[in-house]
Amino acid sequence: MSSTPISSSNDIGTSSGGSRAKPALIDPGSLMRIKNLELRARSVVEGFLTGLHRSPYHGFSVEFTEYRQYSPGDDTRFLDWKLFARSDRYFIKCFEDETNLRCHLLVDMSRSMSYGTVGYQKAEYAKTIAATIAYFLSLQRDAVGLLTFDESIVDHIPARFRPGHIHRLMMSLERTPTGTATDIEKPLEQIAATVAKRGMVVLISDLLTPLDTLEKQLGYLCARGHEVVVLRVLDPTEIDFSFDKPAMFHDIESGRDLFIDPESARESYLEQFREHAEALQVICSKLGISLHQLPIDRPLELMLFDLLSDRLNRNRHSVRQRSPIGGSGS
Repeated sequence: MSSTPISSSNDIGTSSGGSRAKPALIDPGSLMRIKNLELRARSVVEGFLTGLHRSPYHGFSVEFTEYRQYSPGDDTRFLDWKLFARSDRYFIKCFEDETNLRCHLLVDMSRSMSYGTVGYQKAEYAKTIAATIAYFLSLQRDAVGLLTFDESIVDHIPARFRPGHIHRLMMSLERTPTGTATDIEKPLEQIAATVAKRGMVVLISDLLTPLDTLEKQLGYLCARGHEVVVLRVLDPTEIDFSFDKPAMFHDIESGRDLFIDPESARESYLEQFREHAEALQVICSKLGISLHQLPIDRPLELMLFDLLSDRLNRNRHSVRQRSPIGGSGS
């Protein structure tokens, strides 16, 4: 990842006595048995919020930009009392945008996302991620949009906050993947071309695709001022290649059948997988993009916690860099 979480993902909450207490996390297998996607997302978010001792998502929506010295008539709600304690001077927090966050969810619906060995598919897990993020942001009155894609753009719902919008977004996510190949370039181009106002772009995909053009498209989004997050969704067997018997493997996207002996193929597969993952990490690190690898048997509450913790750390780092107090912000 491009930044360090504020605490261990397993320590979402604390007990009233101050000792760490692990909250009960929803087993993803049990969660996927809930047919209604919105209810599924609500279950994750409510469980997440219940497990928190205090709210780490406070202030998640507003983009801080700089301090300025207090002038008579300024709204005292925006006084920074911590800075006052350090400097004995009054400073006001200025904000770039008083409207809420605009988040654009890009969800891979290609045929490779229909793979799964844990009782459900990567596509179901990816759709649940998107639904969970959308539901969480809607509670904060943030605008959420959705773009689903395979080898072409399937559906595009602009980011809005209004009655009925989340239901429309959930209905779009409910659709079954029908595409074959994956073309990440088109959805990234679409968002960069149509979304002028800065926001957050969350790409949810297995990224089992050539990375030749990915750096260019992600770089263009970053250059437009968007905050980009990549959530890489993978089945556990794609990570460790834990097959033990020779079998016929079907390439979902190309339609080819291949007979493979795992013992002879494992080393080569893992090496290529590692090289692909490292190349992706290099691209994201260079562009300052948060990259999270998510096995589909990982509880969704931990995904949400990592995402919010990562963003808060980035914002705090940004504030320290921009603050005129304390020199370099260290």
